[in-house]
Amino acid sequence: MRKQRVKNQAWLSESEKARAYAFLLLKFRLRSEAELKARLGQKGFSEELSRDTVDFLKDKEFIDDRVFARLWVACRLKRPFGIRRIKQELLGKGIDEQIIEDSLAQAKKDYSESRIVGQLARQRFSKLAGIEPQKAKARVYAYLLRRGFSPDVVSEIIQQL
Repeated sequence: MRKQRVKNQAWLSESEKARAYAFLLLKFRLRSEAELKARLGQKGFSEELSRDTVDFLKDKEFIDDRVFARLWVACRLKRPFGIRRIKQELLGKGIDEQIIEDSLAQAKKDYSESRIVGQLARQRFSKLAGIEPQKAKARVYAYLLRRGFSPDVVSEIIQQL
């Protein structure tokens, strides 16, 4: 099947090949404009062709950084990750900072960081029951910071527990 697809692509123009590859990438998950441009470049397509392909996909509404950011934030909050980590991930994916701020502001309406940090901290402390308290606190604190939660909230919750 794969060899047949490759054979059939021999007659496609470069533009069609770039679009086909972009659609293949989008089949697995949504991507930001910058991610798609980078992946097309890695595949060997010219910068101009990559830009044209991304513009085509934007015009046809197959990609939209606002939708991507909103869905990424919702997905990552379910894991749960902190706002700081999610913001860094979106910046790494080439999303405009204003789009990130809008998406995070929308998500913060139903988001209680201290409640989530409290739940995660309790779970983590229960796993570290046999360790001396200072080490356990340090490990839980580091774990929560790696997940992108605010140091102030993490410190406050750990003090309470």
